[in-house]
Amino acid sequence: MTDLAAPALKAPLPETWVYPCAVERGGGLWVEPGGFHIDPVRGVDRAVITHGHSDHARGGHTHVLATPETLAIMESRLGEGSGTHKQPLPYGRPLTVGEVTVTLVPAGHVLGSAQVVVEWRGSRVVVSGDYKRRRDPTCAPFEPVPCDAFVTEATFGLPVFRHPPAEDEVAKLLHSVALYPDRSHIVGAYALGKAQRVIALLREAGWDRPLWLHGALIPLCELYERHGVPLGELRPATGASKEDLKGQIVLSTPSAVQDKWSRRMPDPVVAYASGWMRVRQRARQKGVELPLVISDHCDWDELCQTLMDVQAPEVWVTHGREEALVHWATGQGFRARPLHLVGFEEEDT
Repeated sequence: MTDLAAPALKAPLPETWVYPCAVERGGGLWVEPGGFHIDPVRGVDRAVITHGHSDHARGGHTHVLATPETLAIMESRLGEGSGTHKQPLPYGRPLTVGEVTVTLVPAGHVLGSAQVVVEWRGSRVVVSGDYKRRRDPTCAPFEPVPCDAFVTEATFGLPVFRHPPAEDEVAKLLHSVALYPDRSHIVGAYALGKAQRVIALLREAGWDRPLWLHGALIPLCELYERHGVPLGELRPATGASKEDLKGQIVLSTPSAVQDKWSRRMPDPVVAYASGWMRVRQRARQKGVELPLVISDHCDWDELCQTLMDVQAPEVWVTHGREEALVHWATGQGFRARPLHLVGFEEEDT
């Protein structure tokens, strides 16, 4: 998979002395010398948020630090609960917070998603949040940051998960539309990130006709466009006739695909955009006729490659298939351990 060697390991030292981040009993990451939490699972005084998905961006915080895009997403989704005092921090701009320096760098997950780089007393910890390594026309690409400790997700942390190119999956969708011109195609896609990515990939593939949206997708699509992500002509599917939707592509929230809302579509082909569509049983359970393996998370090879790229002697694995990635990393010479953080995986990945 890679020709890179694992890093030469430093002698183990007490975590509380070497690294500013510690796992709190409540399930969050606490940065004691900075006086803040990263993606806390409950309301706190000071929070640094990696991205706008609600398993990471919860309400009830007093002070919130995030990228300008993430703050806009939080305000759109949480309203007054998005934080009493909000401080935008653009990518690549170091900021002193307490005794630490904080820098946000792109994570490649969704619009505004960031890795939190925490530097303190000569050590550097990178909390990656959710991330992907594939190209995405709707957000800034992931940037590997060499560090002493790397906190990684493991959503698809099993060797069975190897995502095909997203462009190939979109080509499957367009081929199906051409085969069945009298049917509509309804694509289940998560409202933040996945829907906008599918739209952008369809545009790149040459679909220049209108795309029809479930009403729950419209506010975040409009937000993406206000932040410079062009999505082309979008129309609300609610109120459209069956004749309007014949031969069209309709994007919907995942829950609405199987709801009575979808019955207004003319003989719909049900598609679903998620990394979980690699698992055939999941596709069958959801009644999916056209599974699209499009994920906003890394697959197994990309997780492993990322550990080699950042060259962190310490690897902390969280929210996902922790044990398999810990086992692989340990075999490569990393000091790896699971964090067992709780409250994640809200989005349909």
